Amino acid sequence: MKEKSFEITPWKVSGDIDYDRVIREFGVSRIDENLLKRFEKVSGELHPFLKRGIFFAHRDLDWLLSEYEKGNEFFLYTGRGPSGKIHLGHLVPWIFTKWLQDKFDVELWFQMTDDEKFYFNEKLSLEETNRLAYENALDVIALGFNPKKTIIFTDTDLAGALYKYAAKIAKKITFSMIRASFGLKESSNIGQIFFTSMQAVPAILKSEIEGRNVPCLIPHAIDQDPHFRLARDVLPKLGYYKPASIQSGFLPGLQKVEKMSASNESSAIFTTDSEEEVRAKVMKAFTGGRISVEEQRKYGGNPDICSVYQYYYMLFMLDDSELNNIRGKCLKGEIMCGECKEILINKINNFLKEHQRKREEARKEIDKYIISEDSDLKKLLAKKR
Repeated sequence: MKEKSFEITPWKVSGDIDYDRVIREFGVSRIDENLLKRFEKVSGELHPFLKRGIFFAHRDLDWLLSEYEKGNEFFLYTGRGPSGKIHLGHLVPWIFTKWLQDKFDVELWFQMTDDEKFYFNEKLSLEETNRLAYENALDVIALGFNPKKTIIFTDTDLAGALYKYAAKIAKKITFSMIRASFGLKESSNIGQIFFTSMQAVPAILKSEIEGRNVPCLIPHAIDQDPHFRLARDVLPKLGYYKPASIQSGFLPGLQKVEKMSASNESSAIFTTDSEEEVRAKVMKAFTGGRISVEEQRKYGGNPDICSVYQYYYMLFMLDDSELNNIRGKCLKGEIMCGECKEILINKINNFLKEHQRKREEARKEIDKYIISEDSDLKKLLAKKR
């Protein structure tokens, strides 16, 4: 049987992804039933993203739960590379991160890697990636993170305070390690080679502030794992814990079952899209329907290859009974693809109407979340509570 063809790097995801193969090749551990039961025992419940395998893999999540049970509270770290608008796929790990913050009442450090996008995108200026970071932050805030326990920052704004830690990390990373992890070449600019040192820094900031080792959990999409794999290799050499991580898969694009991408605007739903734009995109979505109404009613559809069903599964039908009902109707030919699309259009537009309202409100609240001065972070780092 021919293996699926796909590519996953921190900067590009394409093809029909085989997540079993991803687990083998990335060296992450599958989140199995035993770990789910343990997580539920500690947290009190399981998010649908865990029950449905949307977050499907981890590194040292079991260790992190053990530390939490001992009373060693962890903190969260995740981020965004600001290169353009936010689409629904970006929200998946953030929604789960927000749930973790609420469930465990913990701090979140959210890194906007404006430097990374400048290094890796020839079309973007540093000023533009910094501007986009602040625009993207509005979408993060709109999800309802606790302003008293959420710190959002851009790498360039806090470079003076971050660089000391990045330099220590960089000294432990060789070019051969970078080349093996990311496929960079001698022609790659030195910013690309250095950057992963900056992405490792937030995993230790809480430890620096507390003056003791604090466990860190990084929820992220699987494409970012190479950065954090390197961080896990290096940070213990500097006396810190390895950060634990938990990985999600990707929300597919509307045209076919592969990752939603901002570079293909017709296949992505952006958080700023109008109701008309959402309708136009969803009505063109790839489905698992038959070639005619007659065949659909006779043989049923195939939800497993349908992008509309994937949107239900990953974001818009988190109630199992509702999802199972529409899946059953599809398989039996009791619902047509057009009807399914109408349901999804309504769900997306209802979500976006509220999200866009909160996004505009976030413009007035952003100062409660953003650290934009080196001096502010330095005060935190000097506090040593």
